[in-house]
Amino acid sequence: MTRPPLDGPDETVTREVDSGVAELLPDPEVPQAWTLCLNGTPQSYVDLEDPTRLEFEYVRRLAHVADVAAPPGEPLRVMHLGGGALTLPRYIAATRPDSDQQVAEIDTALIDLVRARLPVDPAWRLLIQPGDARAVLAAAPEGAFDLVVTDVFTGARTPAPLTSVEYVSLAARALGPSGVYTANIADGAPLAFARAQVATARAVFPNLCVLAEPAVLRGRRFGNLVLVASRVELPLAELARRTAGDPFPGRVEHGEALTRFAGDTPPTTDQTATRSPLPPRGSFGIRS
Repeated sequence: MTRPPLDGPDETVTREVDSGVAELLPDPEVPQAWTLCLNGTPQSYVDLEDPTRLEFEYVRRLAHVADVAAPPGEPLRVMHLGGGALTLPRYIAATRPDSDQQVAEIDTALIDLVRARLPVDPAWRLLIQPGDARAVLAAAPEGAFDLVVTDVFTGARTPAPLTSVEYVSLAARALGPSGVYTANIADGAPLAFARAQVATARAVFPNLCVLAEPAVLRGRRFGNLVLVASRVELPLAELARRTAGDPFPGRVEHGEALTRFAGDTPPTTDQTATRSPLPPRGSFGIRS
C-alpha cells in the first residue's frame, strides 16, 4: 500500500481537530508506528507495517473478544463506536479478511487526519461514518452485526448517553442472536462507575464477564476494564487463557464473583446516567 509521506520520519504531527489538539507521536523503536494523543491523552497505537501489533493493554483485551467471537479467520460484521486511529478495525481486517466493519466517529477532522497520515488498506471493507455514536447505533438495522464495540472517550471520559440501559439495548438490537457486545470502561476506586456498568449490561444481556488486571478490579489503581456481554454463553476459559497471557496479565471476572462485584448497584438509565470519572493525572500517560 502506498502511503503519503509524514512530516518527517521522527517528527511529531500536531493538528487542531474538532475535539481539541491531536498529536501523532512516532515510536523511536518501531518504524511506521505511531501513538495518537488527544488533548494530551494517549488514545491509540498503530503500527502501519503490522496491524496485529497491539501496545495498549485494553486494546489487546478487546482483540481477545474479537478473536473468540467466531472461529479463527471467519469474517465478522463489526460496529465500532469510537474510531481513534482505527487500531482494532485494522487488527480485525488483518486477522479476519473480508470482515465488514463500520466505524462511528464524531470528530470529522480527526477522521481526515487519520485517513491522511495513517491510511488504511483500501481493500479492507471498512466504512468510517462521521456522526454521534448513539445516533449511528440507533440507525443500525436490527441484527446487522456480530460484534459491537464501545470505545468512546471525550476528554478522557465516556459520555453519559453511552452508559445507560437504553444505550446497551440499542447495541443488543443491532446484534444477531449470538452477537457479542463489548465496552472499554475506565474507572478507579471505589469502582462505582464500573459496578454500575456491569449492572446495566446485566439488565440487557444474560451472560457477561469483565476482563481486567487484578489491581484494577480491586480498586488499587485507575485503569481499564473490558466488559463483554451476549445472549449466548461466552467462551470464558479461552478468554481467561488469552487474558492471563498478556504482557500485563489480567483475569476474567464472571458468575458469582461478578455478581458480588456489582453488589446492589442499580442499572444506569438515561435519567441517571453520568460521564465516567476523570482519570487522575498520570493515568494512561495523561500529561495534563
